[in-house]
Amino acid sequence: MQKYEVIIYWSNEDQAFVADVPELPGCMAHGQTQEAALQNVKDAMQLWIDTALEFGDPVPEPKGQRLMLA
Repeated sequence: MQKYEVIIYWSNEDQAFVADVPELPGCMAHGQTQEAALQNVKDAMQLWIDTALEFGDPVPEPKGQRLMLA
């Protein structure tokens, strides 16, 4: 699997950890633990990439660096 930046944070609204992949628009997953959110987002990333390839959409190359620090 390619190496995209994953941001994991706690969502009070969802009462779960959320894993977001900023370089793959809309690619997110959640879990009751950080580890579960990370495992779920790995599956979501593969589905995102497979779907993009199926429809002929571009798949961005991982930047390999932090996108931003706030």
